[in-house]
Amino acid sequence: MRMSELSRRSGVSVTTIKYYLREGLLPAGRRLSATQAEYDDDHLRRLRLIRALTGVRGLPVSAARDVLGALAEHAGDTHSLLGLTLGSIRLAEEPADDSPGSAEVDALIEELGWDVHKSAPARAALAETLTSLRTLGAPLDRRALLPYAHLAERTAVLDLDQLDGIEDPLEVAERALLLTVLLEPALLALRRLAQENESAHRHAEG
Repeated sequence: MRMSELSRRSGVSVTTIKYYLREGLLPAGRRLSATQAEYDDDHLRRLRLIRALTGVRGLPVSAARDVLGALAEHAGDTHSLLGLTLGSIRLAEEPADDSPGSAEVDALIEELGWDVHKSAPARAALAETLTSLRTLGAPLDRRALLPYAHLAERTAVLDLDQLDGIEDPLEVAERALLLTVLLEPALLALRRLAQENESAHRHAEG
C-alpha cells in the first residue's frame, strides 16, 4: 500500500507517519522511486502498536522506540514480550525497592508462589500503597490482601486467554496493551457497581 492508504487504514496522519519514519519507530517502506515507497501489513501492525504505546500507555516517542527495539530482540519470547509491552519488565535495572512496604510485598508474592521479577514496577507500587495506608491509619497486611490477590490471579487467566491463538508478536503486544490499559477503567467501574449492589443487599431498606 502507498503511504496515503497506510494512513487511512491505521488512522495515523501522513505527517505523523513521516515523523515515525524519521525517528526510527517505523521501518522504511520498499522504494518504488526516489519519492515513493510502498508499505505492507507489518507496517500497519507496527503503527497500531506505536499508537498503543504512545496514546494508550502514554510513553514518549523515545521510550516507545526503546520498547520496540527490545520487542524485536524478544520476538520469540512471549513472556518477555508481554512484560516489555505492559511495563512489567524494565528496560534498565534499577536499585531494589527498600521502602517499608517492600518486605510485606515480598512475603505476599512468596506465599502466593508467584513468579515475579524483583524489579517489577508493580512491586514498588504495591509497597507504596501499603505504606500510604499505614500512614493514614488503615493498615493492611498480606493476609488481608490474599483474597484480592486470588481474584487478580483469576483476572490474569482471563486476560491471557484473550491472547491465545494470536501468533504475530506485534499483534500480541498491541492486544495485551489494549486489554490491560483500556480495560482497567471498566474493571474499576464493575467493582463500584458490585459494591453498590452488595451495599443494597446488606443495608438498603425495602
